[in-house]
Amino acid sequence: MSTDTTASVSTHILDTSVGRPAEGVAITLAARSGSDAEWIALGGSATDADGRCKDLPALPEGTTHVRLDFEVEQYFVNKKQAEAQQDAPRVRDSGAFFPEVAITFAVTPGEHYHVPLLLNPFGYSVYRGS
Repeated sequence: MSTDTTASVSTHILDTSVGRPAEGVAITLAARSGSDAEWIALGGSATDADGRCKDLPALPEGTTHVRLDFEVEQYFVNKKQAEAQQDAPRVRDSGAFFPEVAITFAVTPGEHYHVPLLLNPFGYSVYRGS
């Protein structure tokens, strides 16, 4: 929960190639206070069965920029192995063209930022959600 002096961040991932949440994607969170400041790694978590990451670390007071790093390569490796075991039809070459996705955005104290990642093996998009 945010206060007037900090922002808060949440995220989730939808695998648009199958229309389902992306489970087990490792996410790390970093923050900085100013455009010229050094990034401070705050920690991370992984997405749950609903594709949500509910326990990202809190942002420190004075945070102006946030970076979410999504490690998607292992998700696609696991997905490819599961498809092979199930004899499921595969998306062509369902490896990860983008092995990681880094999203950087500006924040304002007191605001909540929900940043969904729409993911497929060959592309992604993000937006500020609600």
